Amino acid sequence: MQTTPPNALSHVPTIPIPFFDQSASFQEHWEGIRKHLDDVLDNGKFSHGAKVAELEDRLAAWTGAGHVVAVNSGTDALILLLRAAGLEPGDEVIVPACSFIATASSVVLAGGVPVFADIEEDGHGLDPRAADAVVTPRTGMIMPVHLFDRMAAMRGLREVARRHGLTLVEDSAEAVGMRMDGVHAGLHGAGGVLSFFPAKTLGGIGDGGAVLTDDESVAETVRMLCHHGRGGRTLDNFPGISNATVVPGRNSKMDDVQAAVLLAKLTTLDADIARRAELAERYDARLREVPGVRGVPGAHPPPLGSNRVSYVQLVHVEDRDALAAHLAARGIGTETYYPVPLHLQPCFAHLGHRPGDFPRAEAACATALALPLYPDLRDDHVDRVCDEIERFYERRPR
Repeated sequence: MQTTPPNALSHVPTIPIPFFDQSASFQEHWEGIRKHLDDVLDNGKFSHGAKVAELEDRLAAWTGAGHVVAVNSGTDALILLLRAAGLEPGDEVIVPACSFIATASSVVLAGGVPVFADIEEDGHGLDPRAADAVVTPRTGMIMPVHLFDRMAAMRGLREVARRHGLTLVEDSAEAVGMRMDGVHAGLHGAGGVLSFFPAKTLGGIGDGGAVLTDDESVAETVRMLCHHGRGGRTLDNFPGISNATVVPGRNSKMDDVQAAVLLAKLTTLDADIARRAELAERYDARLREVPGVRGVPGAHPPPLGSNRVSYVQLVHVEDRDALAAHLAARGIGTETYYPVPLHLQPCFAHLGHRPGDFPRAEAACATALALPLYPDLRDDHVDRVCDEIERFYERRPR
Protein backbone atom coordinates (compact mmCIF):
# COMPACT_ATOMS: atom_id res chain seq x y z
CA MET A 1 0.00 0.00 0.00
CA GLN A 2 1.40 3.37 -1.06
CA THR A 3 1.52 6.00 1.67
CA THR A 4 1.81 9.76 1.36
CA PRO A 5 5.30 11.06 2.24
CA PRO A 6 5.39 13.32 5.30
CA ASN A 7 6.47 16.33 3.21
CA ALA A 8 3.98 15.79 0.40
CA LEU A 9 1.90 18.80 1.38
CA SER A 10 4.87 21.08 0.72
CA HIS A 11 4.64 20.12 -2.95
CA VAL A 12 0.93 20.81 -3.32
CA PRO A 13 0.60 23.60 -5.94
CA THR A 14 -0.56 26.92 -4.56
CA ILE A 15 -2.85 29.35 -6.31
CA PRO A 16 -0.76 31.58 -8.61
CA ILE A 17 -0.34 35.26 -7.90
CA PRO A 18 -0.18 36.96 -11.32
CA PHE A 19 1.80 40.13 -11.79
CA PHE A 20 -1.47 41.86 -12.70
CA ASP A 21 -5.10 40.80 -12.50
CA GLN A 22 -8.27 42.89 -12.59
CA SER A 23 -10.88 40.15 -13.01
CA ALA A 24 -12.55 40.68 -9.62
CA SER A 25 -12.77 44.46 -9.87
CA PHE A 26 -13.91 44.19 -13.49
CA GLN A 27 -16.88 42.15 -12.35
CA GLU A 28 -17.67 44.80 -9.74
CA HIS A 29 -17.58 47.48 -12.45
CA TRP A 30 -19.55 45.49 -14.99
CA GLU A 31 -22.94 47.08 -14.31
CA GLY A 32 -21.51 50.58 -14.79
CA ILE A 33 -19.58 49.49 -17.89
CA ARG A 34 -22.72 47.91 -19.37
CA LYS A 35 -24.70 51.13 -18.92
CA HIS A 36 -22.00 53.15 -20.70
CA LEU A 37 -21.81 50.53 -23.47
CA ASP A 38 -25.57 50.76 -23.95
CA ASP A 39 -25.12 54.50 -24.49
CA VAL A 40 -22.41 53.82 -27.07
CA LEU A 41 -24.63 51.40 -28.98
CA ASP A 42 -27.58 53.79 -28.83
CA ASN A 43 -25.41 56.64 -30.11
CA GLY A 44 -24.07 54.56 -33.00
CA LYS A 45 -20.62 56.17 -33.05
CA PHE A 46 -18.03 53.75 -31.75
CA SER A 47 -14.86 55.81 -32.08
CA HIS A 48 -14.19 59.44 -31.14
CA GLY A 49 -17.78 59.76 -29.99
CA ALA A 50 -19.88 61.01 -27.09
CA LYS A 51 -18.33 58.68 -24.49
CA VAL A 52 -14.86 59.90 -25.41
CA ALA A 53 -16.06 63.49 -24.97
CA GLU A 54 -17.56 62.57 -21.58
CA LEU A 55 -14.31 60.91 -20.50
CA GLU A 56 -12.31 63.99 -21.48
CA ASP A 57 -14.55 66.19 -19.36
CA ARG A 58 -14.36 63.85 -16.37
CA LEU A 59 -10.58 63.56 -16.58
CA ALA A 60 -10.22 67.33 -16.86
CA ALA A 61 -12.26 67.75 -13.69
CA TRP A 62 -10.33 65.03 -11.82
CA THR A 63 -6.86 66.24 -12.79
CA GLY A 64 -7.58 69.96 -12.93
CA ALA A 65 -6.36 70.15 -16.54
CA GLY A 66 -7.63 72.92 -18.75
CA HIS A 67 -7.88 70.48 -21.65
CA VAL A 68 -7.82 66.69 -22.05
CA VAL A 69 -7.66 64.97 -25.44
CA ALA A 70 -8.26 61.21 -25.36
CA VAL A 71 -6.33 59.15 -27.93
CA ASN A 72 -5.65 55.50 -28.73
CA SER A 73 -2.50 54.93 -26.64
CA GLY A 74 -0.07 56.59 -24.28
CA THR A 75 2.63 56.32 -26.93
CA ASP A 76 0.59 58.19 -29.53
CA ALA A 77 -0.23 60.76 -26.86
CA LEU A 78 3.50 61.42 -26.46
CA ILE A 79 4.08 61.71 -30.20
CA LEU A 80 1.16 64.10 -30.67
CA LEU A 81 2.12 66.18 -27.63
CA LEU A 82 5.68 66.61 -28.87
CA ARG A 83 4.47 67.76 -32.27
CA ALA A 84 1.79 70.04 -30.84
CA ALA A 85 4.25 71.61 -28.38
CA GLY A 86 6.43 72.73 -31.28
CA LEU A 87 9.06 70.04 -31.85
CA GLU A 88 10.86 70.75 -35.11
CA PRO A 89 12.61 68.09 -37.25
CA GLY A 90 16.06 67.42 -35.81
CA ASP A 91 15.40 69.09 -32.46
CA GLU A 92 17.04 67.38 -29.50
CA VAL A 93 14.87 66.26 -26.60
CA ILE A 94 16.52 65.41 -23.28
CA VAL A 95 15.12 62.23 -21.70
CA PRO A 96 16.26 59.93 -18.87
CA ALA A 97 18.33 56.88 -19.81
CA CYS A 98 16.13 54.65 -17.63
CA SER A 99 12.54 54.50 -18.86
CA PHE A 100 10.15 52.56 -21.09
CA ILE A 101 11.17 52.54 -24.75
CA ALA A 102 8.24 54.79 -25.76
CA THR A 103 9.86 57.73 -23.96
CA ALA A 104 12.65 57.84 -26.53
CA SER A 105 10.97 56.24 -29.55
CA SER A 106 8.18 58.84 -29.42
CA VAL A 107 10.81 61.55 -29.85
CA VAL A 108 12.10 59.83 -32.98
CA LEU A 109 8.60 59.25 -34.35
CA ALA A 110 7.80 62.94 -33.79
CA GLY A 111 10.87 63.93 -35.79
CA GLY A 112 13.30 64.70 -32.98
CA VAL A 113 16.52 63.24 -31.60
CA PRO A 114 16.59 61.77 -28.06
CA VAL A 115 19.48 62.91 -25.90
CA PHE A 116 19.97 60.78 -22.80
CA ALA A 117 20.91 61.92 -19.32
CA ASP A 118 21.38 60.00 -16.09
CA ILE A 119 18.82 59.59 -13.33
CA GLU A 120 18.91 60.71 -9.72
CA GLU A 121 20.92 58.86 -7.11
CA ASP A 122 17.95 58.00 -4.91
CA GLY A 123 15.23 57.64 -7.52
CA HIS A 124 14.42 57.01 -11.18
CA GLY A 125 13.67 60.55 -12.28
CA LEU A 126 15.77 62.63 -14.64
CA ASP A 127 18.58 64.30 -12.67
CA PRO A 128 18.36 68.09 -13.22
CA ARG A 129 22.15 68.47 -13.09
CA ALA A 130 22.66 65.68 -15.61
CA ALA A 131 20.02 67.21 -17.88
CA ASP A 132 21.66 70.63 -17.63
CA ALA A 133 25.00 69.13 -18.67
CA VAL A 134 23.73 67.79 -22.02
CA VAL A 135 21.98 70.93 -23.28
CA THR A 136 23.31 72.02 -26.68
CA PRO A 137 22.30 74.73 -29.18
CA ARG A 138 20.14 72.06 -30.86
CA THR A 139 18.16 71.23 -27.73
CA GLY A 140 14.51 72.17 -28.07
CA MET A 141 12.80 70.30 -25.27
CA ILE A 142 13.29 68.47 -22.00
CA MET A 143 10.98 65.57 -21.19
CA PRO A 144 11.16 64.17 -17.64
CA VAL A 145 9.38 60.91 -16.84
CA HIS A 146 7.39 60.20 -13.69
CA LEU A 147 8.07 56.55 -12.91
CA PHE A 148 6.62 53.85 -10.67
CA ASP A 149 5.40 55.77 -7.61
CA ARG A 150 6.64 59.35 -7.76
CA MET A 151 7.20 62.40 -9.88
CA ALA A 152 10.57 63.57 -11.14
CA ALA A 153 12.33 66.55 -9.51
CA MET A 154 10.17 69.06 -11.35
CA ARG A 155 11.32 72.15 -9.48
CA GLY A 156 14.90 71.64 -10.60
CA LEU A 157 13.91 70.53 -14.11
CA ARG A 158 11.65 73.54 -14.62
CA GLU A 159 14.59 75.75 -13.68
CA VAL A 160 16.81 74.00 -16.25
CA ALA A 161 14.16 74.54 -18.91
CA ARG A 162 13.68 78.18 -17.94
CA ARG A 163 17.40 78.96 -17.91
CA HIS A 164 17.98 77.51 -21.38
CA GLY A 165 14.68 78.56 -22.95
CA LEU A 166 13.51 74.96 -23.47
CA THR A 167 9.98 73.69 -23.78
CA LEU A 168 9.15 71.28 -20.96
CA VAL A 169 6.80 68.38 -21.65
CA GLU A 170 6.12 65.45 -19.33
CA ASP A 171 5.99 61.72 -19.93
CA SER A 172 3.43 61.31 -17.18
CA ALA A 173 1.98 58.08 -18.61
CA GLU A 174 2.27 56.29 -15.23
CA ALA A 175 1.40 59.30 -13.11
CA VAL A 176 -2.38 59.21 -12.62
CA GLY A 177 -3.02 60.89 -9.27
CA MET A 178 0.52 62.21 -8.79
CA ARG A 179 0.72 65.89 -7.90
CA MET A 180 3.39 68.41 -7.00
CA ASP A 181 2.55 71.67 -5.27
CA GLY A 182 -1.11 70.77 -5.82
CA VAL A 183 -0.70 70.52 -9.61
CA HIS A 184 -1.31 67.18 -11.33
CA ALA A 185 1.52 65.54 -13.23
CA GLY A 186 1.55 66.62 -16.87
CA LEU A 187 0.54 70.20 -16.11
CA HIS A 188 3.90 71.66 -15.10
CA GLY A 189 4.95 72.66 -18.61
CA ALA A 190 3.45 72.62 -22.10
CA GLY A 191 1.60 69.37 -21.40
CA GLY A 192 1.77 65.75 -20.38
CA VAL A 193 0.16 62.40 -21.10
CA LEU A 194 -1.66 59.53 -19.44
CA SER A 195 -1.67 55.87 -20.41
CA PHE A 196 -4.68 53.65 -19.85
CA PHE A 197 -2.92 50.37 -20.59
CA PRO A 198 -4.78 47.73 -18.51
CA ALA A 199 -2.14 47.49 -15.76
CA LYS A 200 -2.00 51.24 -15.18
CA THR A 201 -3.52 52.90 -12.11
CA LEU A 202 -6.51 53.78 -14.31
CA GLY A 203 -6.56 50.98 -16.89
CA GLY A 204 -8.92 49.95 -19.64
CA ILE A 205 -9.34 46.62 -21.41
CA GLY A 206 -6.93 47.59 -24.18
CA ASP A 207 -4.74 50.48 -25.19
CA GLY A 208 -5.72 54.08 -24.60
CA GLY A 209 -4.14 57.38 -23.65
CA ALA A 210 -4.69 61.09 -23.26
CA VAL A 211 -2.90 64.41 -23.56
CA LEU A 212 -3.26 66.85 -20.65
CA THR A 213 -2.52 70.53 -21.10
CA ASP A 214 -3.54 73.98 -19.95
CA ASP A 215 -2.55 75.41 -23.34
CA GLU A 216 -5.55 75.71 -25.65
CA SER A 217 -3.41 75.85 -28.80
CA VAL A 218 -1.60 72.63 -27.85
CA ALA A 219 -4.94 70.93 -27.20
CA GLU A 220 -6.42 72.06 -30.51
CA THR A 221 -3.36 70.88 -32.43
CA VAL A 222 -3.53 67.48 -30.74
CA ARG A 223 -7.23 67.26 -31.64
CA MET A 224 -6.37 67.84 -35.29
CA LEU A 225 -3.38 65.52 -35.34
CA CYS A 226 -5.23 62.59 -33.78
CA HIS A 227 -7.91 62.69 -36.51
CA HIS A 228 -5.79 62.81 -39.67
CA GLY A 229 -5.05 66.53 -39.24
CA ARG A 230 -8.63 67.60 -39.88
CA GLY A 231 -9.69 71.02 -38.67
CA GLY A 232 -12.93 71.99 -37.02
CA ARG A 233 -15.07 69.83 -34.78
CA THR A 234 -14.69 66.09 -35.33
CA LEU A 235 -15.33 64.67 -31.83
CA ASP A 236 -18.77 62.97 -31.87
CA ASN A 237 -19.45 64.63 -35.22
CA PHE A 238 -19.83 62.41 -38.30
CA PRO A 239 -19.80 65.32 -40.80
CA GLY A 240 -16.43 66.33 -39.39
CA ILE A 241 -14.68 63.55 -41.28
CA SER A 242 -15.01 65.66 -44.43
CA ASN A 243 -13.38 68.73 -42.86
CA ALA A 244 -10.31 70.10 -44.61
CA THR A 245 -6.98 68.56 -43.56
CA VAL A 246 -4.97 71.35 -41.96
CA VAL A 247 -1.79 69.43 -41.06
CA PRO A 248 -0.57 65.90 -41.80
CA GLY A 249 -1.98 63.84 -38.96
CA ARG A 250 -2.59 60.22 -38.02
CA ASN A 251 -5.42 57.99 -36.86
CA SER A 252 -5.04 58.13 -33.08
CA LYS A 253 -8.67 58.40 -32.01
CA MET A 254 -9.87 56.66 -28.85
CA ASP A 255 -12.59 54.01 -29.15
CA ASP A 256 -15.78 54.64 -27.19
CA VAL A 257 -15.63 51.11 -25.78
CA GLN A 258 -12.42 52.01 -23.94
CA ALA A 259 -13.97 55.29 -22.81
CA ALA A 260 -16.95 53.36 -21.42
CA VAL A 261 -14.70 51.12 -19.34
CA LEU A 262 -12.61 54.04 -18.09
CA LEU A 263 -15.66 56.09 -17.12
CA ALA A 264 -16.90 53.22 -14.97
CA LYS A 265 -13.50 52.69 -13.36
CA LEU A 266 -13.11 56.40 -12.63
CA THR A 267 -15.81 56.01 -9.97
CA THR A 268 -13.42 53.99 -7.78
CA LEU A 269 -10.12 55.60 -8.77
CA ASP A 270 -9.55 57.34 -5.45
CA ALA A 271 -10.32 54.12 -3.56
CA ASP A 272 -8.05 52.16 -5.90
CA ILE A 273 -5.18 54.57 -5.27
CA ALA A 274 -5.74 54.25 -1.52
CA ARG A 275 -5.71 50.45 -1.76
CA ARG A 276 -2.48 50.53 -3.76
CA ALA A 277 -0.97 52.68 -0.98
CA GLU A 278 -1.96 50.12 1.67
CA LEU A 279 -0.37 47.30 -0.30
CA ALA A 280 2.79 49.32 -0.97
CA GLU A 281 3.16 50.14 2.73
CA ARG A 282 2.76 46.45 3.59
CA TYR A 283 5.49 45.54 1.09
CA ASP A 284 7.76 48.27 2.45
CA ALA A 285 7.35 47.13 6.05
CA ARG A 286 8.01 43.49 5.20
CA LEU A 287 10.97 43.99 2.87
CA ARG A 288 12.77 46.95 4.42
CA GLU A 289 15.22 44.82 6.43
CA VAL A 290 15.51 41.77 4.15
CA PRO A 291 19.14 41.03 3.22
CA GLY A 292 19.49 41.19 -0.55
CA VAL A 293 16.77 43.82 -0.98
CA ARG A 294 18.75 47.01 -1.52
CA GLY A 295 15.91 49.43 -1.41
CA VAL A 296 12.14 49.68 -1.09
CA PRO A 297 10.22 52.66 -2.48
CA GLY A 298 9.14 53.91 0.93
CA ALA A 299 12.75 54.30 2.04
CA HIS A 300 13.07 57.40 -0.14
CA PRO A 301 10.49 60.19 0.17
CA PRO A 302 9.09 61.64 -3.06
CA PRO A 303 10.36 65.03 -4.24
CA LEU A 304 9.48 67.99 -2.05
CA GLY A 305 5.88 69.06 -2.43
CA SER A 306 4.75 65.87 -4.16
CA ASN A 307 2.81 62.74 -3.20
CA ARG A 308 3.45 59.04 -3.68
CA VAL A 309 1.04 57.06 -5.87
CA SER A 310 2.08 53.44 -6.38
CA TYR A 311 1.67 52.20 -9.93
CA VAL A 312 4.02 49.25 -9.31
CA GLN A 313 5.98 48.08 -6.29
CA LEU A 314 9.54 48.34 -7.56
CA VAL A 315 12.38 47.02 -5.43
CA HIS A 316 16.10 46.87 -6.12
CA VAL A 317 17.51 43.47 -5.33
CA GLU A 318 20.63 41.36 -5.56
CA ASP A 319 20.55 38.40 -7.98
CA ARG A 320 17.46 39.92 -9.62
CA ASP A 321 17.01 37.33 -12.37
CA ALA A 322 17.50 34.39 -10.01
CA LEU A 323 14.96 35.86 -7.59
CA ALA A 324 12.47 36.36 -10.43
CA ALA A 325 12.94 32.72 -11.47
CA HIS A 326 12.47 31.58 -7.86
CA LEU A 327 9.20 33.50 -7.60
CA ALA A 328 7.99 32.31 -11.02
CA ALA A 329 8.57 28.69 -9.99
CA ARG A 330 6.22 29.32 -7.08
CA GLY A 331 3.51 30.91 -9.21
CA ILE A 332 4.35 34.53 -8.45
CA GLY A 333 4.55 36.90 -11.41
CA THR A 334 7.08 39.73 -11.64
CA GLU A 335 8.39 42.14 -14.27
CA THR A 336 11.79 43.72 -14.85
CA TYR A 337 11.72 47.52 -15.32
CA TYR A 338 13.78 47.85 -17.49
CA PRO A 339 16.39 45.18 -18.32
CA VAL A 340 18.16 47.30 -20.97
CA PRO A 341 18.54 51.08 -20.46
CA LEU A 342 17.47 53.27 -23.36
CA HIS A 343 20.95 54.33 -24.49
CA LEU A 344 21.95 50.65 -24.95
CA GLN A 345 18.88 49.60 -26.90
CA PRO A 346 19.78 48.32 -30.40
CA CYS A 347 17.59 50.94 -32.09
CA PHE A 348 19.78 53.69 -30.62
CA ALA A 349 23.15 52.12 -31.40
CA HIS A 350 23.79 54.85 -33.98
CA LEU A 351 23.99 57.40 -31.14
CA GLY A 352 27.26 55.80 -30.08
CA HIS A 353 26.66 55.17 -26.38
CA ARG A 354 28.54 52.50 -24.45
CA PRO A 355 28.09 50.73 -21.12
CA GLY A 356 29.17 53.06 -18.34
CA ASP A 357 27.90 56.26 -19.97
CA PHE A 358 25.01 56.56 -17.49
CA PRO A 359 25.99 54.46 -14.47
CA ARG A 360 23.01 55.22 -12.25
CA ALA A 361 20.53 54.30 -14.96
CA GLU A 362 22.45 51.13 -15.77
CA ALA A 363 22.59 50.08 -12.12
CA ALA A 364 18.86 50.68 -11.72
CA CYS A 365 18.00 48.64 -14.81
CA ALA A 366 20.20 45.77 -13.61
CA THR A 367 18.60 45.47 -10.16
CA ALA A 368 14.96 46.59 -10.48
CA LEU A 369 12.19 44.05 -10.02
CA ALA A 370 8.47 44.91 -9.97
CA LEU A 371 6.25 42.88 -7.66
CA PRO A 372 2.49 42.33 -7.98
CA LEU A 373 0.52 45.43 -6.98
CA TYR A 374 -3.11 46.09 -7.94
CA PRO A 375 -6.38 46.68 -6.07
CA ASP A 376 -7.52 43.04 -6.41
CA LEU A 377 -4.37 41.82 -4.61
CA ARG A 378 -4.99 40.53 -1.09
CA ASP A 379 -2.90 41.21 2.01
CA ASP A 380 -2.04 37.52 2.33
CA HIS A 381 -0.81 37.58 -1.27
CA VAL A 382 1.64 40.33 -0.33
CA ASP A 383 2.75 38.28 2.66
CA ARG A 384 3.29 35.22 0.49
CA VAL A 385 5.40 37.20 -1.99
CA CYS A 386 7.48 38.61 0.87
CA ASP A 387 7.82 35.17 2.50
CA GLU A 388 9.26 33.77 -0.74
CA ILE A 389 11.67 36.68 -1.13
CA GLU A 390 12.90 36.16 2.43
CA ARG A 391 13.21 32.41 1.78
CA PHE A 392 15.23 33.01 -1.39
CA TYR A 393 17.82 35.15 0.38
CA GLU A 394 17.98 32.87 3.43
CA ARG A 395 18.84 29.88 1.21
CA ARG A 396 21.17 31.74 -1.15
CA PRO A 397 24.83 30.65 -0.90
CA ARG A 398 26.93 33.29 0.79
